[in-house]
Amino acid sequence: MSNEYSSSQIAMDLEIKKSLAQKLNELEKSLLADVIFYFGEIQPGCVAIYRDLIEHIQDSDKHEALAIFLNTPGGSVEVVEQFVNINRYFYERVYFVVPDYAMSAGTVFCMSGDKIYMDYSSALGPIDPQIYNAKQKMFVPALGYLDKMEEYVQKSKKGDLSEAEFLLLQDQDLAFIKQCEQQKNLTIELIKKWLVMYKFKDWDVSVDKKISRAEDIANQLGDNKKWFSHGRCIDIKCLQDEMNLKIDDYGQVTGLRELIRSYNDLIISYIRRMGYMMFLHSRNNF
Repeated sequence: MSNEYSSSQIAMDLEIKKSLAQKLNELEKSLLADVIFYFGEIQPGCVAIYRDLIEHIQDSDKHEALAIFLNTPGGSVEVVEQFVNINRYFYERVYFVVPDYAMSAGTVFCMSGDKIYMDYSSALGPIDPQIYNAKQKMFVPALGYLDKMEEYVQKSKKGDLSEAEFLLLQDQDLAFIKQCEQQKNLTIELIKKWLVMYKFKDWDVSVDKKISRAEDIANQLGDNKKWFSHGRCIDIKCLQDEMNLKIDDYGQVTGLRELIRSYNDLIISYIRRMGYMMFLHSRNNF
């Protein structure tokens, strides 16, 4: 019975592989770009895998642009910077397609693109780098951590700090706080740099205007008081209307929405069935 089940699973997986290859080929023709799909966290162990994926699609049928389907809860901003360097070594133009969500470091990654494709159900997220806290033995959001420390400091100045809060403040690792500050500054600087270099490169305004707009977007994305939650979803309307960030709405392009959803939904259902924590797909990789 198990052999019969295995055979049927193998047959089904082959059909899925064939269908995904066909859909990806149609997407490459529609977007005029090499298409890859990235699912999972963005962590240091992913760099070599990502590099190899990009290198392998240089072999044949190469386009001048790269379109990245991105589905991620976030991860390391330093790794994002490495990914961007890899992308720009091979491609003049890079597009991001977000059918579901790209949070935190994933949002930072999207800011390095010439275009960002979303529809009404897609979401980016607040930028809040996750840093490993050795004392707590867990990853903590850097900006949220800094905000809490600042809250304690202000309470202390007013004499409103409780004994429990005083003990918590006293127990903080100054080196870790410094690391959080460095991560915050790095994240904001990368967003500003990439928006000006790529997203705004064809915007017919002064460099100062581009820098000012990029800084405003970066600060809004990193404003915990605005978003309240690290996992808050920022939709296309908010990005366009409140943050003045141009997003390409693929839902308004005839046939493209159906093609993107068909590819994305099939690959996501496969990933969930297999229980993968990370999955990459391209015309040369399954």
